Amino acid sequence: MRYQISGKQIDIGAALQTHVETELGTTLGKYAGRPTDAMVVFSKSGHEYVCEAVVHLSTGLTAQAKGSATEIYAAFDSATEKMDKQLRRYKRRLKDHHKERAQPVETLGAASYILAPREEEDDLPEGEIDPMIIAEMETPIPSLSVGEAVMQMELAHAPLLVFRNEGHSGINVVYRRDDGNIGWIDPRNTSS
Repeated sequence: MRYQISGKQIDIGAALQTHVETELGTTLGKYAGRPTDAMVVFSKSGHEYVCEAVVHLSTGLTAQAKGSATEIYAAFDSATEKMDKQLRRYKRRLKDHHKERAQPVETLGAASYILAPREEEDDLPEGEIDPMIIAEMETPIPSLSVGEAVMQMELAHAPLLVFRNEGHSGINVVYRRDDGNIGWIDPRNTSS
């Protein structure tokens, strides 16, 4: 497994790197099977250290967790504990997902943009907006079942997930509703 351990404006010593590799490896070994790479970023927010960990699994799924504490090791332990809880919750589904798939999840590349509103709105007609593109990137769209998409969205703590439905190859969206339930948008299943 590849580890990328870094700090935002703080130095990360060799002892902390070794601790991260050992503890994260142990946690992932219990549940995930074959993780491919892990990215751990430490930063300081006020008087607390913040640890953000993102792990890519061989099945194509991604798990992430964030922890904070007054000590840097405690921040990492908090993030690891949260990831452990997530993976434990999905252990059976992750193992079943791995058995069903001989190959990692296929992804389709899609353009992704970050838009910012223009500050001079006086030149625009009433009610129109003219956003400015401030970043362009490619975003992978995984090919998943609806259940796998919901699991991926929850593992990544994302508010929504765009995916290609394995059942019919159409683009679908799952999202967390305000009432706590999960919504699913499938444009193919509309009656017109």
